[in-house]
Amino acid sequence: MPKARRMKQEPVSIAIIGGSGLYKMEGLTDTREVRIRTPFGNPSDAIVIGRLEGQRVAFLARHGRGHRISPSEINYRANICALKMIGAERILSVSAVGSLREEVRPLEFLIPDQFFDRTRGRVATFFGGGVVAHVGFDKPTCPQLSDKLAAACGRAGVTVHRGGTYVCMEGPQFSTLAESHTYRQLRFDVIGMTNLTEAKLAREAELCYATFAMVTDYDCWHPQHDAVTLEEIVGNLKKNTDNVQRAIREAVRSLGDVRACRCGSALAHAILTDRRAISAAAKRHLAPIIGKYIS
Repeated sequence: MPKARRMKQEPVSIAIIGGSGLYKMEGLTDTREVRIRTPFGNPSDAIVIGRLEGQRVAFLARHGRGHRISPSEINYRANICALKMIGAERILSVSAVGSLREEVRPLEFLIPDQFFDRTRGRVATFFGGGVVAHVGFDKPTCPQLSDKLAAACGRAGVTVHRGGTYVCMEGPQFSTLAESHTYRQLRFDVIGMTNLTEAKLAREAELCYATFAMVTDYDCWHPQHDAVTLEEIVGNLKKNTDNVQRAIREAVRSLGDVRACRCGSALAHAILTDRRAISAAAKRHLAPIIGKYIS
């Protein structure tokens, strides 16, 4: 990788967040690294900007290269804010998950359209400190971008399930057996540790957000769970990473310049605080997120 350097103004509309197993994007050319200091701190790693399938894209390793940062330690606000600051409008998120359904098998993908929150104590909003905003979140992923991801899986030869609920647990420990059975009774589909927090912040930042949920194994509810070896799980993670690289390239190739969704105006009527009551310091702090609404 080239030596990291501070960002120059270079808008990049498509961002990829790589999860467990995906620490770099193959096929990315003309690359350079940028390190961005946001009002919320530093992101997980340098952002790699390059060209993929004719599009300028940015790649960020969620856990840092070398997988140094646990789900509970990730500075989600800095990650999303940094992508917003470089001009991102769409985020393609990659997440390794466990399956809660017999029919959602290891090595298959699911494109969730719902999340359920089981995290504790994470900061999942840019707002506070004198500025209040309430964004709509009934549909937590971008339907149009999710459709693109599902279609891309098909073209990449990956079995995909369109729609379903991703339950986001705190971690870093995996579920107890009682929890896993409860999630199944609630008809959740897959379980992971990261994507809900990202989705909340992406909505506040007016970014389209969708997830490639890559199934590595069945969660502990499955009768054969204890028979699965670490080597098998690592092997599935590697195969999923190869598959998602193809799917990402297909998705990037299909994305046009114009967004036809409402994600880009999520804050239009969400900021409730009287503009006259917002301090200059708060305006500076939130400028990357609300700058177009607050002068």
